[in-house]
Amino acid sequence: MAALATPENLLSDLISGMETVAITWQLAAIAACLAGAWLVLRLVKPYLTAAQASAGADDGARRMGYGGMSLVLYPLAAWVLLLIARWVLHFHHPVHLMKVVIALASSLVIIRIAVYVLRHALPPSAWLRGSERAIAWVIWIGAMLHITGLLPELRGWLNDMRLPLGKHDITLLNVIEGTLSVGITILVALWIGRLLERRVMDLRGLDANMRVVLSKLLKMIFLVLAVLIALPLVGIDVTVLSVFGGAVGVGLGFGLQKIAANYISGFAILLDRSIKLGDLVTIDGRYGEVTRLMARYVVVRGFDGTEAIIPNESVITSTVINHSYSDTLAQIVIPVQVAYASDLPVALETLRAAADNNDRVLKEPAPVAVLKNFGESGVDLELIVWIGDPERGRAMLRSDLGLAIIAAFREQGIEIPYPQREVRVLDSAPPRSPDTNIG
Repeated sequence: MAALATPENLLSDLISGMETVAITWQLAAIAACLAGAWLVLRLVKPYLTAAQASAGADDGARRMGYGGMSLVLYPLAAWVLLLIARWVLHFHHPVHLMKVVIALASSLVIIRIAVYVLRHALPPSAWLRGSERAIAWVIWIGAMLHITGLLPELRGWLNDMRLPLGKHDITLLNVIEGTLSVGITILVALWIGRLLERRVMDLRGLDANMRVVLSKLLKMIFLVLAVLIALPLVGIDVTVLSVFGGAVGVGLGFGLQKIAANYISGFAILLDRSIKLGDLVTIDGRYGEVTRLMARYVVVRGFDGTEAIIPNESVITSTVINHSYSDTLAQIVIPVQVAYASDLPVALETLRAAADNNDRVLKEPAPVAVLKNFGESGVDLELIVWIGDPERGRAMLRSDLGLAIIAAFREQGIEIPYPQREVRVLDSAPPRSPDTNIG
């Protein structure tokens, strides 16, 4: 955006150079550039729309990415065409109006690109929307200062504001430029990291845990590179990181050891593949599906909709029951009691038939009905079935099998007993003592 760097008062130049012929040519060139940018958008937008549709409804980030490109494309195309038109016109007429319009177009391009990168580098939040508005205001104010010629004066004033820092002085301009350099570098690194993360997660031929590990490592590498690039831009020697590393080591030894343990445990979980996305686990008494494997914690979603955030250190140090570690088969046992007068072979066959008629019950391993115990009120039987989709829950399956068993028992005349007690009422009068003769 070289147009923003020229130290001239574009507004005064425009007012002093208001020639009818020059203004007419510039207005015509501006209109032609805007029309050309609109034509470019019309030609490219069908391809963006097709790519957005092919991304699928489950890939919201990529769909939003293609939609954001169309917002950036129009001002970017107009800016490029305006630069070309200014270069052609400056051989014949003054181009003061073109410079002002190019400055405004440059600001719009920077705002659209900054918003696009922000939305793809950071998760959606109210803070993100506020940041977008703040960035837009800062860029527009900078454009106005550039157009009015006040930007060089402001830079000189900020450069005169010196802050003592040890043996050296830094200016307020250095602080602002350094902050912008670090922020932009880290933001670009986060954006590239998110793009690569989505590409890695789309590699279906790679193990799910390895995809997560690679995506986390790539994001970490890009953040480290961003810091190493941004520090020299600010004027800070990279060797100061050795001192900073020592301070971080002391901090980890005291207050940050739990956080460090959770991060290290997270990489250990991902590398040893003891837990994967989609596994059904029981951790600390919480049963559910593993929906997210983060660097610091694991998210286990229960079938009632609640989500438990469990630190990785707890997963490493406690006993974890992985119900789908080697396969997704799950066993369900349904106890049933029948009367002693019932035909037990028929009752067992009825239980197996009820299980065979259910779509969720697997045929292999086959359902099994067994006699478990002789109870007080009847004979205790058990129906043992296997399912391959435990993530759908077990309550509805138990209910369906229970209803089918009751209906089948009624057809076969098999009685399900209820507890019976025999109550005896004894004479409550106290026994009489034998008569004694007192002589």
